[in-house]
Amino acid sequence: MTTAPSPARILWWGCTRRCPSCGAGHLFRRWFVLRPECQSCGLHFEREEGYWTGALAINIGVAGFVFLLVFVPWVALTVPDVPVGPILAVLVPLMMVVPIVAYPRSKTLWMAVDHAFLQRLDRA
Repeated sequence: MTTAPSPARILWWGCTRRCPSCGAGHLFRRWFVLRPECQSCGLHFEREEGYWTGALAINIGVAGFVFLLVFVPWVALTVPDVPVGPILAVLVPLMMVVPIVAYPRSKTLWMAVDHAFLQRLDRA
């Protein structure tokens, strides 16, 4: 009998785009196309309609964090003459690119959060 992976390990697998159940990689056919299940352990990824809402929230959170990481120091360093044009010229494209770059990782991280939570419920 094998022991279940720890929640920390499951979350790490999610951050590194791996299966939350077995840790196998290659979950995506292309950047935006997730396989229906893990090729290694057979875990089915989408459990119900609306399942990916959590991944959407993670993606929005990452984009918001990156926005604040750029915006707050830039404004703080340029007060009182804040250069609105250059800030917009950087942040608008950045806010278009960050969600696209974070998309696959937000899905695997959401699967990991869900899997770790369900694993803890099963132990209780």
